[in-house]
Amino acid sequence: MAEASAIQRRLRSRLVLVDALPPVRVVAGVDCAYDPAAGLAFAAALAFAFPSLALLDEATATAPLTFPYVPGLLSFREGPVILAAVDRLTVWPDLFLVGGPGIAPPRGFGLASHLGLLLDRPSIGCAKSRLVGAADTARLGRRRGARRALRFEGRTVGVVLRTRDGGRPIFVSPGHRVSLATAVRLVLRCCRGARLPEPTRLADRAVGRLKAGAGGRESGDAGGGERQSGASVPAGGSASGAVR
Repeated sequence: MAEASAIQRRLRSRLVLVDALPPVRVVAGVDCAYDPAAGLAFAAALAFAFPSLALLDEATATAPLTFPYVPGLLSFREGPVILAAVDRLTVWPDLFLVGGPGIAPPRGFGLASHLGLLLDRPSIGCAKSRLVGAADTARLGRRRGARRALRFEGRTVGVVLRTRDGGRPIFVSPGHRVSLATAVRLVLRCCRGARLPEPTRLADRAVGRLKAGAGGRESGDAGGGERQSGASVPAGGSASGAVR
């Protein structure tokens, strides 16, 4: 655990928390789930045209769990299987929306930040729950787009964001190569009436299907998974190339 924490501290200094985005034409949603009893992790990466959000490609991966569940260090548990799914995409995304935090964990280096840095792509954390910090949610408006700053140790690490009128908010934080203001704007543009933005909402559903389909099956193949394309689009890069 000490080594993982040291890696986080070292990599955190390399984060870019201002806008350094290419023109966003393809946005990807990624998410992960586990089956502790089977010792497996499941991930999905879905690529969408932006801003229409037409599905372009879908890829999944299954891998053995090799890192324990430690809050604040989940990127070491979830990152490898998510990278395996991303590597199967035939479309290279301009932006990643991640089902987890960016700079909002205790050490300021969550899943969205870790993935964005490894992939050298802009990334945004879209979490369902708060890990750290406080926000004046009593003054959070009821209309879509209402937001309150999420503060931790004297700095703003994200926002509590209402994505639909009267709905429960989500916790948005920049991951890498994107400012907080732009992160909020892009997340709202990816929302279609549900609590979560469509890329992460549909990635979450794809992971659920993958996990349900794996019930009762043994898997020791870190490359297990599949790819489904909604359109033939040339790839603009590869996840493996970014990581290496």
